[in-house]
Amino acid sequence: MSSQGPGHFSDIGKKAKDLLTKDYGTDQKFTLSSYTDAGIALNSSVVKKGGLFSGDIISQYKHENTTIDVRFDTESEVSTTFTITNILPSTRTIASFKLPDYDSGKLEVQYFHELTSLTTAISLNQSPAVDFSATIGTTSIAFGAEASYTVASCKFSKYNAGVSLRKPDSTASVILADKGDSLRASYLHHLNKLNGGAVVGEVTRRFSTDENTLTVGCSYVLDPHTVVKAKLNNHGNLGAVLQHQLNPKSFLTISGAFETKALEKEPKFGLALTLKP
Repeated sequence: MSSQGPGHFSDIGKKAKDLLTKDYGTDQKFTLSSYTDAGIALNSSVVKKGGLFSGDIISQYKHENTTIDVRFDTESEVSTTFTITNILPSTRTIASFKLPDYDSGKLEVQYFHELTSLTTAISLNQSPAVDFSATIGTTSIAFGAEASYTVASCKFSKYNAGVSLRKPDSTASVILADKGDSLRASYLHHLNKLNGGAVVGEVTRRFSTDENTLTVGCSYVLDPHTVVKAKLNNHGNLGAVLQHQLNPKSFLTISGAFETKALEKEPKFGLALTLKP
């Protein structure tokens, strides 16, 4: 499959969104990864959210163009995903289901091209929903749209559209979402003054409530193994992240969330440790 092209619709605005949301957790999480002699990757996670603990074990097996993922969690659910690339040229086919929810099956087909990408997914149950997304363009500019159609009600439950502009050191995007009820515009720029970090700004307008949200953020590379991030919006929500690379695949992440307009509230803190060989 081609690595060039406009990417998926979900890639529009993704870099800016990741800088403003990724790793800003307020839970405590521990993840340990290992590999068996048979080539199976195992990932075990334990999360403390509030006073409750949850966990899961994910196993992944790869053989040629096929990947099988199986997830067991503390809610007694078993999720299985089969991913096969190039059944047809430039395609990826994904089949998934969850037990004991027998109506959770889903089949998805992705097609990649230098100038377009298409994705179609259908839920495998008595009242299926059909998801479709398409993106056209290049690595520099892309236009995309996505929709979800519910067969039982004969109605669209979702439709969004967006455009993205990309340069080597910056990206900009505009997305019309929530059936036209919200508009989100973002801009991200990498700066040498931040040692390879970036600054980002995002404006969201929700028409039904006449509400605007402005969020600004940045990342700064302290050294080759340590990154700090921060964000603040016009509602006074401040977030900060410190992430240290212990080895090429292991990370320690400390995060905090503060309400600057309600300083009497206690700040929230998160801690995540990921260990991989």
